[in-house]
Amino acid sequence: MKHIFLFLSLSLYSLAFAQVPAYYDGVDLGLTGIALRDELGDHVTSTHTSPSAYSEVWDILKVGDLDPTNASNVLLIYGYNDDDGSVINDRTRDKDANGGSIGEWNREHVFPKSLGEPDLGTSGPGSDPHNLHASDVQMNGNRSNRMFADATGDAGTIGTHWYPGDEWKGDAARIIMYMYIRYETRCKPSSVAFGSTNAIDPEMVNILLDWNIEDPVSEHEDNRNDAIYSSIGNRNPFIDNPYFATLIWGGESAEDRWDGLSIGSNPSYLFTLYPQPIQGSALNIEGDIHTVQLIEICDLNGQTVLSETPWQLSDKITIEIEDLPSGIYILKINAEAIILTRKIIVL
Repeated sequence: MKHIFLFLSLSLYSLAFAQVPAYYDGVDLGLTGIALRDELGDHVTSTHTSPSAYSEVWDILKVGDLDPTNASNVLLIYGYNDDDGSVINDRTRDKDANGGSIGEWNREHVFPKSLGEPDLGTSGPGSDPHNLHASDVQMNGNRSNRMFADATGDAGTIGTHWYPGDEWKGDAARIIMYMYIRYETRCKPSSVAFGSTNAIDPEMVNILLDWNIEDPVSEHEDNRNDAIYSSIGNRNPFIDNPYFATLIWGGESAEDRWDGLSIGSNPSYLFTLYPQPIQGSALNIEGDIHTVQLIEICDLNGQTVLSETPWQLSDKITIEIEDLPSGIYILKINAEAIILTRKIIVL
């Protein structure tokens, strides 16, 4: 039996709303569609002031891909199990165990070099750390240059294609979106993902929009975005706010992390979850969230496994969950007219 307690800080008197990050000063956030795509593309290009050499990416990833629960390790994209005796599908590894041998990690191009038009090489787009992620050497080889396709469960081949895994599909989608707006026709989503094309932009593939919704931004992605920004000067806008994808390509609404981007206002309800992944008995939620009407935890199929309606506002709400299996879940906090979502992992 597992017990997860949610501690929610609810203050009616000391709300601290955050504005759109200063990085986006000068960006016309009133645009939509292709105009917004191009506006963001121009911005991430003009602010990419310190391009990295391919050899420098090792050190960037040793910071950007750090495991939030263990600063000695990096998280390995597509990985999912550290305890089954196989190194191929490890989720974490010593940050200094990098190289090209079995049991080491190397630099996975989420948008494969050979699928670029032309080949991305190992400079410019081929050395952009936003596109490079720590990965087990053999897992990297198994993926090779396979195009992404939709599935469920752990990472692996889907016929001739590749599924990045339930934990990593949102990360992969947001990386591909960044590469598209940064390098345009050199890195078309239709060249790297298999599925129906978008009605607004035929180079966008709709499963990437779905993954952006189904697998919300994690603490790891935020940390990674900050670390890369510190190194090369630009950010991945789709990590900062997944709702940019909705404004550009339409479809169902992704999370608006700035609460109001869709209606032209800037304030954001911020909250922090810890520990992540959940290894003990408690998940803590802290932040300036008020007027909470409903808290839900859903599985990856969208089924609600917990639903709680706070009967009053207080400094702590405790919710007990029994027999919650290990896995990935989506926490939803309904506050006034918005829904805040975040991925949580139970080990």
